[in-house]
Amino acid sequence: MRRRTLLAAAGLAAPVQLLAGMDTALAAMPDPTGSSVPLDARLAEARAAFDSARNAHLLKVLPGLLADAHDGARRTRTDMAYGRLSSAYSLASQVLTKVGRYEQSRLTADRASVYAELSGSPLTIAAAARELSIVLRHQDQPAAAQRLILSAVTQVEATGLTTDAQASAYAQMLCTTSYTAAVAGDRHQAVTLIREASRAARNLPADPPAGRLFSVTPASVDLYAVSVHWALGDAGAALEAGRGLRAAQFKTAERRSRMHTDLARAWWQWGKPEQTTAELLSAVRVSPGEVRDRPAIRQMVTEIHSRHPRTTGIRELAKAAGLNSN
Repeated sequence: MRRRTLLAAAGLAAPVQLLAGMDTALAAMPDPTGSSVPLDARLAEARAAFDSARNAHLLKVLPGLLADAHDGARRTRTDMAYGRLSSAYSLASQVLTKVGRYEQSRLTADRASVYAELSGSPLTIAAAARELSIVLRHQDQPAAAQRLILSAVTQVEATGLTTDAQASAYAQMLCTTSYTAAVAGDRHQAVTLIREASRAARNLPADPPAGRLFSVTPASVDLYAVSVHWALGDAGAALEAGRGLRAAQFKTAERRSRMHTDLARAWWQWGKPEQTTAELLSAVRVSPGEVRDRPAIRQMVTEIHSRHPRTTGIRELAKAAGLNSN
């Protein structure tokens, strides 16, 4: 009961039993599930759950998915099996970061990096490095995050960028590096890198093929630019960067909702509660989990509700975020 109370106080909306299940699996991997469904199909379904912000479902299936991926790697010891295992751990890191479980996310990102190296795939290595750098950033280690991600950028660039998959990875890594630099307060590097990312993504398809490891598009680079300028404290530039963005440009519910929450952060930084609330309500209508499950966004809702209780829509927003709106 005390654990439940502490987690609730920390603003964690994910079900406690599912988080506890992940903790148990990371401490002692469960037995393989014996599922007859191919692992690749289950990884794709798990990715779809993340893309639709069905975080509770993803946390429920991840222990079994990790167990089966471990079993496959142990039995075959092939590059492909290690790549699948790394991808499963990267996905676990993503959802754990989203719900604010940074210690567990660091553990899964570390494991993703180990198995990525065993896979030998430059893009799998880059994906794992990106997740680890994001966790380091959340743990207030921006310098370490930046060193890691810059090394990964160099490795991806060394592929020659001769395919769309490689070019997508390069553009995505530049976006992540730019945002990390912005968080560290390095304005020049942040702005330079997001411009380079825009150039790198210029010829990428607006609708990437299914299954691509990095599904970056020109629009998603523009969305990163919103976050970069927000992190630099320039709300006006952030909103200008996002002026041409539309929900239809993003394939998944997670990205469409993320567009609204990123714009909301810029409006809130500018001190505009009405516009902030409107964007957050739009995010809720696309994917409630993007507001309910992310501690930073729930905190923003709490602040608006406390400081501007008469803002249009704030009661509806507070309810959707799982807060007491009275």
